[in-house]
Amino acid sequence: MSRVVRILTGLELGVACLAAATIFVLILYQALQRYLPVPNVLWTGELSEFALIWLTFGAAGVLVTRDGHIALQLVDNVPSATFVRTVHAVAMLLVALIAAAFAWACWELVDSAGFLTSPALGVPMSWVYAITLVGLVSTTVRALARAVQIVRYGVTPAERTGVAVAGASVDDPPVDENDQGAARP
Repeated sequence: MSRVVRILTGLELGVACLAAATIFVLILYQALQRYLPVPNVLWTGELSEFALIWLTFGAAGVLVTRDGHIALQLVDNVPSATFVRTVHAVAMLLVALIAAAFAWACWELVDSAGFLTSPALGVPMSWVYAITLVGLVSTTVRALARAVQIVRYGVTPAERTGVAVAGASVDDPPVDENDQGAARP
């Protein structure tokens, strides 16, 4: 199961990286179109907008899993570990509920928008919404899994104090602030 999750995470991050690179290249090309005698391509703005949507929703599930999303950590310094665990679990359940509602709405768009096409590219809008749907389903499943993980194992001390290393997985051991880089066995 862990291998499947790693593969899916890699695919989601790959889509997100591709979307970010697409945005960068297309916006740069749009800027060059204004000042250089290069042909004016109409679909660059539309594709960069779609890529922003795909980046946002494609990476949301991975961010939930790694606790890398934007969050206000107001209760993390409360001494009661049970209270902190409860608040974190409820927060993940709310994220799952909202992502599931968005996924349902996105499914309705995929189902009903098949006849619509984008103005410049002519791409069926259901294709655009399909990638978003996959990201929202991933966010829902990952938030539910994270809520179960919090209920079963609690919140790590690194997460409680906000010392978690950027990009570290929630399964990684807590970071020792006093560690001077000594070799570990």
